[in-house]
Amino acid sequence: MAEQQVEYHLDGAGITDRPGFYAALGVAVNGPGGYYGSNLDALADCMRGGFGPVPPFTLHWHDSGVARRVLTDHRVIGGREVGYFDAIVETLREGGVTVLLR
Repeated sequence: MAEQQVEYHLDGAGITDRPGFYAALGVAVNGPGGYYGSNLDALADCMRGGFGPVPPFTLHWHDSGVARRVLTDHRVIGGREVGYFDAIVETLREGGVTVLLR
């Protein structure tokens, strides 16, 4: 029998800035007041353990278009420039999270 993967639901409707994203993600995976990073490096650290769930897991990011519209500043990842929203998604996926944008 295959092991069932854990799923979390991120409410993205109120994400209007980076702190709002990290607060919403912390709630999604660790409950009210939960923490799961405050920047990309801290997010990657959280996925390695000690701050909540360790991948693999699935993250259903509801209303992801809200964050896509506001998290537009750019970061260099792997030698290429990407928008912050895409950097978040890439960091999660590289860490073993299945991200489903809704």
